[in-house]
Amino acid sequence: MFKWIRRIGIAIVAIVAAAAAIVLFIDRFVVISVKSRIVEPDEAPDATAILVLGASVFGNGQVSDILKDRLDTALELYRNKKAKRILVSGDHGSVDYDEVGTMKRYLTDRKVPASAIFMDHAGFSTYESMYRAKAVFDVDRVIIVTQQYHLSRAVFVGKSLGLDAYGVAADKRSYRDMDKYRLREVLARNKDFYLSRIWKPEPPDLGDKIPITGDGRVTANP
Repeated sequence: MFKWIRRIGIAIVAIVAAAAAIVLFIDRFVVISVKSRIVEPDEAPDATAILVLGASVFGNGQVSDILKDRLDTALELYRNKKAKRILVSGDHGSVDYDEVGTMKRYLTDRKVPASAIFMDHAGFSTYESMYRAKAVFDVDRVIIVTQQYHLSRAVFVGKSLGLDAYGVAADKRSYRDMDKYRLREVLARNKDFYLSRIWKPEPPDLGDKIPITGDGRVTANP
């Protein structure tokens, strides 16, 4: 009896150890495979668009520190003529919460023409933002802007889905709870590895194509 319990215990430990090894291997694979595509702002290639991934906004129309730094980094790239279009992608899942509208106002307040800003109202996840950039907005080469902890996954997903993706980190300060975010990112990289490399599900309600080469004002409404 005790011998069988011991064998079962050893088997469970072995399974858990193998699963942990796979998770850590995929995490490192995602990071290492796109390392050469994460560049400094002045090293970024000319692109079809600068893609800013959404983050928290507040009811008073203010952006969170994380999102402010992403938008300021995108502004630097735009002003340095790295791309003629900015695609803001985030959560606009309800009337009361609108990341992309807030992002657009931040950019237009800083003299970016509304015609140069495209709004992806259904960028509810990194995977959906990348899929929609390619499938809906006809983006080819893209400079993705987000914080370093998130950037490897974003570039990996974009590249896996057919984008010529590069990344520029938007870390302009220290952020709260970064240890928690980094830990969660290990699991998120694993999830998006399978999503973007193996399953590649189509996000719901893709809608009509809106070529990024056109006028961004057509995306003003969800």
